Amino acid sequence: MPELPEVETTRRGIEPHVLHRRVQGLTLRRADLRWPFPETLQQLVGERITAVERRAKYLLLHTRRGAALLHLGMSGSLRIVDTALPPRLHDHVDIVLDDGRALRFNDPRRFGALLWQAAGEVHPLLQALGPEPLGPGFSGEHLFALSRGKRSTVKVFLMDQAVVVGVGNIYAAESLFRAGIDPRREAGRVSRVRYGGLADAVRDILAHAITRGGTTLRDFLNPQGEPGYFEQELQVYGREGLPCRVCGTTLRHVTLGQRATVWCPRCQR
Repeated sequence: MPELPEVETTRRGIEPHVLHRRVQGLTLRRADLRWPFPETLQQLVGERITAVERRAKYLLLHTRRGAALLHLGMSGSLRIVDTALPPRLHDHVDIVLDDGRALRFNDPRRFGALLWQAAGEVHPLLQALGPEPLGPGFSGEHLFALSRGKRSTVKVFLMDQAVVVGVGNIYAAESLFRAGIDPRREAGRVSRVRYGGLADAVRDILAHAITRGGTTLRDFLNPQGEPGYFEQELQVYGREGLPCRVCGTTLRHVTLGQRATVWCPRCQR
């Protein structure tokens, strides 16, 4: 599933092409993706896009009347295309712009979403989200305060979108490795100092992954059709049974919160 760096890469890729453009039409080639397309989406037509925002793993195309809310799901992608280009299989949506191009949404598995957020409101999907990991509301002190009394593992805690948004399986594993924390440790038993190091690791890794265009795992491509390159720098994710790049110890594997987790028993305590 595209994680925060992949979604931010997509946002930066489409923004120069859609910002300040007027939406001339909306082509829906099916009735739904993960959820039915709401009738309120038609409010997008005729409006000018005033901002392109990312909130967690959602993209918002803001207009005077509200915002189109997009989620890429498991395998969704957005491309800027000429409207004359015939749609491919799984090209389910075109947001037609006033320059003869369209923002085209392709989603083979149909776990993505295109919804509507009215002006002045916050969509229910966004209401309970925690702070952005690259924003001022995220810190080691924030993690420490929320973790007190938590018996869940620190990895599951870090992936809780009410704690901090956008830290999925890949970047949680990589951040815990960078911070030297065993992902199996109880969240409530991690010290304030170590949470400070973990918050720094999350910020550094996500920021670097964005500069590398995200991580290519199965389906992800940026809006220019190019892969992300952070996969080449993964330290633990997907490397079970291989030697740790730091100490040479064989990396171990466990399932936490129904997600595969790889860690180094020597580097992470």
